[in-house]
Amino acid sequence: MAEKLKIISLGGLNEIGKNLTVYEYGGDMILVDVGMGFPDDDMYGIDVVIPDFTYLIQNRDRIRAIFITHGHEDHIGGIPYLMRDINAPIYATRMSAGLIRLKLEEHRLADKVKLVTCEAGETVRAGKFTVEFIHINHSIADAVAFAIRTPLGVCVHTGDFKIDPTPIQGGMADLTRLGELGREGVLALLADSTNVERPGFTKSERSVGASFDALFRGCDQRIIVTTFASNIDRIQQIINVAAKYGRKVAVTGRSMENAMRVSTELGYMKVPAGTVVDLAQIKTMPKNKVCIISTGSQGETMSALTRMAFNTHRQVDIQAGDRVIISASAIPGNENSIGNVINELYRRDAEVVNERELPLHVSGHACQEELKIVHALVKPKFFIPVHGEQRMLKVHAKLARDMGMDPRNIVISDVGKVIELTPKSIKLNGTVPSGKVFVDGYGVGDVGAVVLRDRQHLAQDGMIVVVVSMSGEDGQVISGPDIITRGFVYVKESEALMEELKQVAVDALDRCADRNTRDWSAIKSEIKGNLSNFLYKKTKRNPMILPVIMEV
Repeated sequence: MAEKLKIISLGGLNEIGKNLTVYEYGGDMILVDVGMGFPDDDMYGIDVVIPDFTYLIQNRDRIRAIFITHGHEDHIGGIPYLMRDINAPIYATRMSAGLIRLKLEEHRLADKVKLVTCEAGETVRAGKFTVEFIHINHSIADAVAFAIRTPLGVCVHTGDFKIDPTPIQGGMADLTRLGELGREGVLALLADSTNVERPGFTKSERSVGASFDALFRGCDQRIIVTTFASNIDRIQQIINVAAKYGRKVAVTGRSMENAMRVSTELGYMKVPAGTVVDLAQIKTMPKNKVCIISTGSQGETMSALTRMAFNTHRQVDIQAGDRVIISASAIPGNENSIGNVINELYRRDAEVVNERELPLHVSGHACQEELKIVHALVKPKFFIPVHGEQRMLKVHAKLARDMGMDPRNIVISDVGKVIELTPKSIKLNGTVPSGKVFVDGYGVGDVGAVVLRDRQHLAQDGMIVVVVSMSGEDGQVISGPDIITRGFVYVKESEALMEELKQVAVDALDRCADRNTRDWSAIKSEIKGNLSNFLYKKTKRNPMILPVIMEV
């Protein structure tokens, strides 16, 4: 029986983030991107969400290489966690490789991992696959699409992209190459769906520069700009306009400092001599000579802008009259966090300017007309929308149908589902282990659904601990029961309730004594059940109840 090409997404479908796509043919596998996601509000204590790597670890001997489209966290953030368990070379462009190297060093993996730098136009052989790097535009330097040649045909994987005729650097996306591939014949197209709901074209990054110029011109106050740390072209424009108006630039925020260091070392950012100064120096400078570039455009709790707004930043306090420019749009789900920071900035009498007032941000993702151009150039036999939530994938499928594609040749997949391709057919066939793995501090995967459920329970209803000392010889109560509460009620104001709880626990212990119950777990169960029923009737609350029996 002829081999089939399998395409499996372990992340990035029906969600934004943790992008990871597996291409599999015969005994060989390659991966495109290994991203991470950010936790939802109800994931208490979780720092990062990564894909479930079980399937990859099970097949580690078959993984020939990992290819990276660009250096955003949702495409490279999972790499250090995967590379603990597998050994495969990573191929990436210079900017992406620089950011990956930082991550590997942080996780003490830099010596273990083979990281190979490639340029657009190069091809890399990995087992039965040959992968060509194709230059495209995005909101980070050095982004690429891939033409993945397999024994069954070519797959074009766009990565995140837009078509920018006037980019700050790097030139326009290589549409010519996509057209050549289309003429040769493309088996499948996997394309970015993030902005598919937006009509028209995405504006050029260069269009933001005029807005910055207008905000810097004639301003006699201190200027603070926040944007995505990875948007090197945006930071370059901010530095250029600051230098033009005689302002010194200070940078705050670890990810911003890292991105600037990598991009400057690699030549992607050119800083006029003497423009960037240490943050400690700005206190002695006139306000109209200072520009601070900061992380925190999404209202992240520990980001520099949030710490400034809430007066917990060590070096910078927001002052009345500061002009704070938010050069980013809200990632879905972050609106409340951003709103809280903006309100706090207003409370400190800062002037806040965001994209509602001026075009201060442009997306890095293609809108409908750009997607149509790519579909028309590539002319794929089969189409698989990726990188988007369900509605985006569905709208992208409709766009392909509107352009004349046979609906039977379009597959909307889900995380963990296996797409099987032959030169004449495409279908979903089976699943592989998949899902979300939670990173909490140094722990990877040790916080699962049960722990999260407990954390939600504790956050919503609090906890009651019942401590009782019992004789190991005859089961008599020696001391207690004592009631300890956390996050339930303020004890001093609820002494009557505490006494009632104590009495319920005593009654439960008496019943166990009457039945001559000596099994500690049965006694705990009795206490827990009685307290739970009593509390729900009395307060309509359902706190976590932990009976503790100390055997004496």
